[in-house]
Amino acid sequence: MLRELHISNLAVIADARVELSPGLNCFTGQTGAGKSLVLGALELLLALRSPQNMLRSGSREARVTGVFYLASEKLRKTLADLTDLPLAEEPELILSRRIHDSGRTGASANGHPLNGAMLKSVGETLADIHGQHDAQYLLKPANQLALLDDFSGAADLGEQFRRIHAERRDLITRLDELAAGESLRKQQLELYEFQAAEIDEAAFSAGDQEQLESRHHTLSNMEKIKRQAGAAYDALYDEEGAAVGRLKAISSLLLELANLAPDFSAIAEQVREAAVSLDDAAFALRRGMDKLELDPDELAHVTERLNLLNRLMSKYSGAGGNIGDLLQYRAAIGEDIARLRTADQDSSQSRRHVAELEDQLAVVGSRLSAARQSGAVKLTSLVQKHLAELGMKDARLQVQFQPAARDAAPSHGSDGVVDVYPLPSGLETVDLLIAPNPGQEPRPLRKIASGGELSRVMLAIKSIMAQPDRVSVLVFDEIDANVGGRMGTVLGEKLRGLACHHQVLCITHLPQIAAFADRHIRIQKIVDKGESFTSVEPLEGEPRLRELAEMISGKQITDTSLAQARELLATAQNSGDSGPASSPAGAKAGRGAPAIKPGEPHRKTARTSGGRGSK
Repeated sequence: MLRELHISNLAVIADARVELSPGLNCFTGQTGAGKSLVLGALELLLALRSPQNMLRSGSREARVTGVFYLASEKLRKTLADLTDLPLAEEPELILSRRIHDSGRTGASANGHPLNGAMLKSVGETLADIHGQHDAQYLLKPANQLALLDDFSGAADLGEQFRRIHAERRDLITRLDELAAGESLRKQQLELYEFQAAEIDEAAFSAGDQEQLESRHHTLSNMEKIKRQAGAAYDALYDEEGAAVGRLKAISSLLLELANLAPDFSAIAEQVREAAVSLDDAAFALRRGMDKLELDPDELAHVTERLNLLNRLMSKYSGAGGNIGDLLQYRAAIGEDIARLRTADQDSSQSRRHVAELEDQLAVVGSRLSAARQSGAVKLTSLVQKHLAELGMKDARLQVQFQPAARDAAPSHGSDGVVDVYPLPSGLETVDLLIAPNPGQEPRPLRKIASGGELSRVMLAIKSIMAQPDRVSVLVFDEIDANVGGRMGTVLGEKLRGLACHHQVLCITHLPQIAAFADRHIRIQKIVDKGESFTSVEPLEGEPRLRELAEMISGKQITDTSLAQARELLATAQNSGDSGPASSPAGAKAGRGAPAIKPGEPHRKTARTSGGRGSK
């Protein structure tokens, strides 16, 4: 339910606070007082109305905030799924929407930002708003089908059909892709197999690149290596005045010096060790030189392997690639080869699975259609009964079933095969048709021209569909339009019946309807010091009685009109005691959610101005 609605700087409203209760909330007041603007603010908040030209003149920002109490855990989870926000555990939802003078708008839920699509989904889930010519939830054929399924007890069958249909569609898409790409798949398989064979034949492993490059460098510089190694050996050991001989002589001198002066012992030992180390290095260098032999065959082999490796890396690894990239590419095409080789097997299995799913769709679809046909007969009978009570005794309602249009596009990957299950909703589509008067052909409900007729049709359907409906707040903007006072009591009873399961907000000019309200709110336009204000005031007791009397007789309230108002309240009271909605008119309302207690907050008058700031 909607607990509170806060409005600021919207059209002629500078600031207003509207507190609501569960059950039936009726708004009354003179034409032009701003009743529809209050409900328009709710539409704006829920993204069910465009904010264009709604900013109050001279203001930089307008804001509408709604405080909702969500008793239903299922509803909270639905909203959490729609918004991807942590709302499932929060019974209170605070929606806020801002309109800036630049035209930009912003919205949030419990302080978390919402985009336009999310806000619209939340709005369609929380409220169903019906104006005289509005076509909302019930006017969409897809929603009519969903409601018919709920009424017929076929919702589970519908969900089962959708689930099977989605699985089948995924498989058909896969089959079509396989069929369309069969030639390309064969070409890819041949290419990948050739590439894999080329890489495998080379038989490279992870460390080969470094080893080949190192060996090729050594073999290519063999003559230079031998020449420089020989020169180094000569300088160390072989030629006259070689380093090793000179160092040994120096070591002998230092050893004699150490015998004479022990302080030189450490130096003598260091030089001796250096001489021994250089001597060992000279012999190791000689042994290495003896092994240096240029093998032209080895050089040719290493050069060939290195060239092959570089070619493969350039071909499959790209510029800057290395042997690791090459081996990684080989592993990747190995997976592609396995996938392509099993594609035919996958196609065969998928075809068998599609056939199984189509058998299931035929069975489930047949049961779903039968349930819908049966439910449609009951639904139309009940609606026509309610319409008769609402003054449309000659109205005829029917549910039109049309076989689902068959898709001409081939499926199963074979030309000429037509998809016989094109829609996920079942084997047929539905449309509610209405003939309001004798001699008229039934027409789609969404195309009815008369606002009064549409309002009554909507109320009749809502009265029947109240239990399985998808929304928690129902809003009717002047549902009594083009309806005389004779039907007012019947409309009031219908609205109260709806209010057993929903919070209902209703703008009315009929006292017969207002008498049934669980909460009666008067909206007035007041002129104070040359400025226009709108007051929003909940009515109880004597003020409510006088408002009803004024609705009956106009400004001149008489004893007769007061007596008539008391009689209306008594009639609503008695009707409530005998009907499904038993809460007294004007008394406490408590249908499934914590009521806002009457008291000072409800007695405060919020005035709104079209001029300067709020009062």
